[in-house]
Amino acid sequence: MRQPPERCLVRPAHRGLVALAAMAVLVAVGAAALLGLRPPGPRGADAPAAAFSAGRAFGLVRAIAVEPHVAGSAANDRVRTRLVDTLQGLGITAEVQDAVSMQGGEPSADAGGVGVAHVRNVVALLPGTAPTGRIFLVAHYDSVQAGPGGNDDAAGVATVLETARALTAGARLRNDVVLVLTDAEEACLCGARAFVDRHPLARGGGVALNLEARGSTGPVIMFETSADNARLVSAYAETPHPVGTSFAVEIYRLLPNDTDFTAFREAGFAGVNSAYIDGAAVYHAPTDVPAAMNTASLQQHGDNALALARDLGDRDLGSVRAGGDATYFPAFGALVTYPGWLTWPLAVLAALAVGALLWLARRRGLAPGRALAAGAALALVPLLLAPALAQLFWWVLTLIRPGYAALPIDPYRPLWFRLAVLALTAAVTLAWYALLRRRVGPAALAVGGLAWLAALGLLLAAVAPGGSYLAALPALAGAVAAIGAILLRAAWAAVFVLVAGAAVAVVVLLPTAVLLFPALGLVTSGVAAFMAALLGLAVLPILDLLYPSLAARRRAALPALVAAVVMLACAAIGLATDRFDAAHPAPTHLMYALDADTGRARWLSRESAPRGWTAQYVSGDPASVADTLPGLGSVHLLSGPAPAADLPAPRLTVVSDTRTGDTRTLRLRLVPQRRVRLVSLHVGAATTVTAATIGGQALPVDHPADGRWGFGLVFHAPPPSGIEATLTVRTTGPVTLRVMDGSDGLAGLPGFRPRPADVGIVGSHTSELVAVARTVTV
Repeated sequence: MRQPPERCLVRPAHRGLVALAAMAVLVAVGAAALLGLRPPGPRGADAPAAAFSAGRAFGLVRAIAVEPHVAGSAANDRVRTRLVDTLQGLGITAEVQDAVSMQGGEPSADAGGVGVAHVRNVVALLPGTAPTGRIFLVAHYDSVQAGPGGNDDAAGVATVLETARALTAGARLRNDVVLVLTDAEEACLCGARAFVDRHPLARGGGVALNLEARGSTGPVIMFETSADNARLVSAYAETPHPVGTSFAVEIYRLLPNDTDFTAFREAGFAGVNSAYIDGAAVYHAPTDVPAAMNTASLQQHGDNALALARDLGDRDLGSVRAGGDATYFPAFGALVTYPGWLTWPLAVLAALAVGALLWLARRRGLAPGRALAAGAALALVPLLLAPALAQLFWWVLTLIRPGYAALPIDPYRPLWFRLAVLALTAAVTLAWYALLRRRVGPAALAVGGLAWLAALGLLLAAVAPGGSYLAALPALAGAVAAIGAILLRAAWAAVFVLVAGAAVAVVVLLPTAVLLFPALGLVTSGVAAFMAALLGLAVLPILDLLYPSLAARRRAALPALVAAVVMLACAAIGLATDRFDAAHPAPTHLMYALDADTGRARWLSRESAPRGWTAQYVSGDPASVADTLPGLGSVHLLSGPAPAADLPAPRLTVVSDTRTGDTRTLRLRLVPQRRVRLVSLHVGAATTVTAATIGGQALPVDHPADGRWGFGLVFHAPPPSGIEATLTVRTTGPVTLRVMDGSDGLAGLPGFRPRPADVGIVGSHTSELVAVARTVTV
């Protein structure tokens, strides 16, 4: 199946110079596309009053993120007081919504039951002149117990406050603007749920703009929207620095993640969810301090939030949810949008264009049928091999540096490793092309690559419409350009149209591949490698210019060798520059559990295997702790014996016990005997719970049994006086209950030794947890 040299899409004279010029154009296009993703420079505190200033907002960040301020803590109370005082200083009346609320979103595997919390939301209203609806600026002011939340979500709170200040400096808007600073987001999204369910300002819904951070730097990405988002996306596209892709919405729906926006969306609000997500190594960790923040990202958060609030603030919000869903993606600092109904026509048109190219290539003798079939089949190789090797690359990194496995998704300084993955993908694609170019032919391989792009465009149109453009647009542009190159007589014109077609692929695919790295991390770097491999297939006609004539086989391996050397160099630089130290500590997870029934204590860890510092406390293989600690959920933990501390167990008393036939209604009071962050209560699996209420809230009782225990609840931020729950159960015998409380901080426990400076705490809701549990039979 050997092809003669002339069977390629274009045969320019001075092939080397043409290749350099074409690649220079594509590199320039790619650089411009990536520069459009960069956050703007931060404005200082002396910025105009009506403008958003990262300098002013950062002062608020430092005031909020002084220390961890988990819901229910004294530090949380201090932050809340600061927020109310700040709003009053702006002339805005703030109220505190004090409520007991159930969790929002879907419970995670380690939820341990129905999440409930005592929340205190800070709410304020900027009344409009003639409202057609309300705009809600939303962020959560609580942090996790392990870190001060300098980014997550002091950044969002400071953005809301600075945006409110800028709004009050200008003319009043037509529509109401409601500031919602929620509590207990980290625990269970309970603050947002309390607001949308029970606050008078939430009646009638509106447009929610949720502001988040899951890292410390990078562009602010609009990654989630409500349904029928066309008009909202159009408004967002007019903000100063719009970055977002409808593909991100499709990905987010597949991830087990929720934010406060979930509660608003499920309650019928329209809106968008935005966050900066790079630098995720500090996520939920003690290292999430204000100094870690890139204030350029804070500036982008504020510029976009302020512009969107002003835009929507003067619109008729009654028609904001209309026009179906839009397809959108970033390009050169702007947001390209088009109606979602064009998804299928463009996908089909791309498939037809590739079909036309296949017919033309065969008719012009550029590739016989067997070569075209081989090209299509073999184009799968880089699409499968590059992602597999990218995942292998990450596995090797975790062998070299085991601490990487405990980080959320990325090392502290992932840039060189990301470049290594891109170079690895380039090496795979170029080596594959060099091996097959002579046997199958350049034209057949190019058509085969476009065929897979077109097929993927059709598949995504069916299962993830917002992502179809990623394959359909490059396939359409590439096929049209290739057809033009075949029909044009002048070689320079053929090269021009091929470069134009490849440029479309670069603009569409390169930013998405780059954004996927911080979105999914190196832990799933195969996804970004797959996207990069798609880009490689889309630009094959231009890559072909790098290769000499088919007769010069020895030089054909040079591009792949160069890419491989670059990959190894990037990996080596990454390992040399990203070392654990006091500022970038190796994350570890450890907690302590005392069984008051037996007096036995255990160290527990969520790490996958004993290593380093935690190996002195835990050993063996991870195992379920659901039988003794159902409040931790169905997670599997490493364990090891620990000295028993003198810690009191929570006290459970029966306030009342009413029986009717085989039904009992129990009023129970659970009181922690120490200052704790949470308490939990679980009912034995042999007992059927038919109803449960707490704080006037009816709880779902269809919790599946997990070992010894069935229905359960986890109450966050319990008052010192305890909680009261009412359970209706169907049984004629005794009811077995398991109660647990949890505080934070291992210091002072017998047998605990402080971590060295270069060993840190992983960002987990159970890091440093001290749990005490007991069984009670009623």
